[in-house]
Parts: sequence; structure tokens; C-alpha cells
Amino acid sequence: MSGSRVVALGHHQPERVLTNADLEKMVDTDDEWIRQRTGIATRHIADDESVADMATAAAAKALAASGLAPGDIGQVIVATCSAIDRCPSTAAQVAGRLNIPGAVCFDLNNACAGFCTALATADHTLRAGAAKHALVIGAEKMSDLVDWTDRASCILLGDGAGAAVISAADDAQIGPVTWGSDPTRNNAVRLVDEWQPRFAQEGQAVFRWATSELPAVATQACERAGIATTDLAGIVTHQANLRIIEAMTRKIKLREDVVIARDVVGSGNTSAASVPLALSKMVERGELPSGQPVLLFAFGGGLSWAGQVITCP
Repeated sequence: MSGSRVVALGHHQPERVLTNADLEKMVDTDDEWIRQRTGIATRHIADDESVADMATAAAAKALAASGLAPGDIGQVIVATCSAIDRCPSTAAQVAGRLNIPGAVCFDLNNACAGFCTALATADHTLRAGAAKHALVIGAEKMSDLVDWTDRASCILLGDGAGAAVISAADDAQIGPVTWGSDPTRNNAVRLVDEWQPRFAQEGQAVFRWATSELPAVATQACERAGIATTDLAGIVTHQANLRIIEAMTRKIKLREDVVIARDVVGSGNTSAASVPLALSKMVERGELPSGQPVLLFAFGGGLSWAGQVITCP
């Protein structure tokens, strides 16, 4: 096989919704302040669900939609920075719960860029012939990492999971990855390394970096796929902040009718889950045309980035 393709998607979010009005009762903030700075209106919060629970729920939907049997899956990757289980990995737990026998399973932590990094890793595996089908999941319980007294960060984060089944294909429908990092700025988005880790970031530094430097990197992902940005039918970036998404996509040459993911408004920042979560919802709603090119592009802690053009399933 000369490439791979996304054949099915699935997503899961916890039932509990935390609104901006709810946050007004917890910290010194208000709906207008939050919307002006982030665009976020609500976020989903997991109470009794773990990262593995959410990852399994999303993966089960993707696997069912693919028409494949559990035994067909040769690789399971979970992109996450919030899972507390180190061994067995979250991926191994998902495989066990879905009765996937014999697959290679591992977790991947590249923060918010994790899903696109994992998707490229699975694509390389399938291109090399080491597996025929892979299950790639982004799953986060960011609410475990929130300082609920910090009004600058507690308004941002949410929980959820998104998953994709990819299969080897004669034609490459997952384009070459553009990825990298700038470790000189790895303190800009971080988990403070204490007994109970806490999310922290330098918001203005991240905004400037994302909006000034990343549009060129996103464009490069299209060039590596052999298309122009004006050929895109859709773009799904990491759902960090609506203001970042709007500022960044304005600097990428796009058609007026291109569909831009704005799931952050209802889901908040779900780190490695944000790209597959938004993509799965958009495909489910019929917002992205099947067979057309869609740019996936994520960025975050590290500072790291990863992106590729896929053919929409």
C-alpha cells in the first residue's frame, strides 16, 4: 500500500455542561469577559468518567462506523497529556475494553498537537506495512488539571474524546505531516510538575506565536500534500481559543466558502481531543463534503505543532 485513509470517526463528551454563568459563581469573571477573550460559551466536564472511559466511548463509535472487526485493528494510539495511568497505557485499556487482540498499543503525549502527531505515526505504520488498520484517539480530562481559582485559565478547558479509524490504501488520502517544536519556548504552555499537576500558560506569548508564525506552517502542510490552501474545503485547527482560530485563519489564503471549525465555542479547549472531536462532529452534521481536502492543524505545549491534509471520509 502506498498510503492510508480515514475511514470512520467517532466522538464523546461528558453530559455535564459548565456554562459561563456557572463560572461567574466560582471566580471573578462574567460571560462577556470570557466571550470577548476566548469565544467560549460552554465546556463539558467529566465527573465520574476517566480518560480511558471517554477514549473507549469515542473509539467504539469509530470502530462501529468503520465496519471492521476488533481483530482487524493492528495499532491503537491514544494522544493525551492528562491521563494519570502510566501502565497499562490508556491505549491498552481501550484495546482491552473493545476486545482488540494483539494490537500494538501506546499513549503519545505531544500536548495539544498530540492527535495530529498520532495520526501521522499511524499513517507511517500503515505505509510501512506493519499494520493494515489503526485506531487513533485523542482523549483528555483537562478538568483534572484546572486551577479553579485562576480566572485566566479555568475558563478555557473542557473534557472529551475523538477517534479515527484509518486503513491502508492504494492512494494516499492522509498527506505528509508537517511537524516540529520550539523547545526554547517550552514553558509557554505547560503542566506545572507538582504532585497534583496544574495547567499554566503564557497567554499573550501563545497568541502571538500562533497567529504570527503558524499560518506559514499550516500553508506548508498543504504544499506538502500537493495542493494550494485555496483548494481546501475545510480547516480544523486545535480549538484553543476562537480569537486565535480567527486571527490565524485570516492569514491563510482560503476560499470564502471554506468551512472552519469553531467547536471551541461549545467545548472549550480539549487539548489533544480538540481536532478529532471537532472533525467528527462536522462530518456527522454533514458540514464537510466527502472526498474533499481538509487541513488538520494542531499546536500547543512544547511549543509543538503538527498538521496534515486528509481526504474527508
